[in-house]
Amino acid sequence: MNDIAEADRRFRVWMCGNLERAAEHFGLTVVAEPVHGWRDRSIGAAAQGPDGSRWLRVVSEQTRWAQGHAWTGNADANQIHGLSKPRVLGVHEWAEGDWRRQRAEVMTSLPGAPCSPTDTARSDPRLSEDWWNGLHHSLRRLAATPTRRVSTDQDKVDRRVRAAFGDQAEVRIQRWETVHGDLHWSNLLSPLGFLDWELWGRGPAGTDAATLYCYSLPVPGLARKVRDHFPVLGTPDGRRAQLYVAARLLHRAELGDHPDLVGPLRDLAAKLLR
Repeated sequence: MNDIAEADRRFRVWMCGNLERAAEHFGLTVVAEPVHGWRDRSIGAAAQGPDGSRWLRVVSEQTRWAQGHAWTGNADANQIHGLSKPRVLGVHEWAEGDWRRQRAEVMTSLPGAPCSPTDTARSDPRLSEDWWNGLHHSLRRLAATPTRRVSTDQDKVDRRVRAAFGDQAEVRIQRWETVHGDLHWSNLLSPLGFLDWELWGRGPAGTDAATLYCYSLPVPGLARKVRDHFPVLGTPDGRRAQLYVAARLLHRAELGDHPDLVGPLRDLAAKLLR
């Protein structure tokens, strides 16, 4: 085992210890194998307590980043009503010296399972028409939810688009709405439910549909279903959102995420830029 792999293993073991510490604080017992989040910065597991089933999550961050909207997103999302999502019931934070800060959140658990074990679709999850209609209705309700939180602003759109497609590329957002901000297939459940509210806030209209569409590109039939259920993708607002999302995911690919999306995203962007 090389040094990097060993360091990663030790960090995951340390995060498991943090989860147990959080469970003790909240009077819970972890009852399932923990799930590590993106780049191991978070860990979560089903837990049981006096009031029944719960989901327990711990996120770890460098002290300088342990603040702001992304840090409090799940708890802030308690103000969202009318769609199926976890509700944060308690929060506990502690410092690990002066180098990291931990945030534990205990929340309600939802029925169902993720539509995909990965962010990117590898196959069609074959969801019912009721599920698709519920998704469309829920995102419309979310879009109309007032908030001061910001998921993406024009400056961020400009930076991502120019970095991905060159200084001549320009996407001026004309309409804004409240968005989930990271609507991929492992953040959606069947029966319908929405996970991971760290990044929600105001963003370009059509962002969530565009995000789900981009994560569906490796499965053309599924991508067509997303387009069929979200006509916004065929509008100027939707095309702007797709360019921004493609730029964002290409930036993530440069960091090592979903390399299989690079080709389809480049093809999509070329069509949109024409």
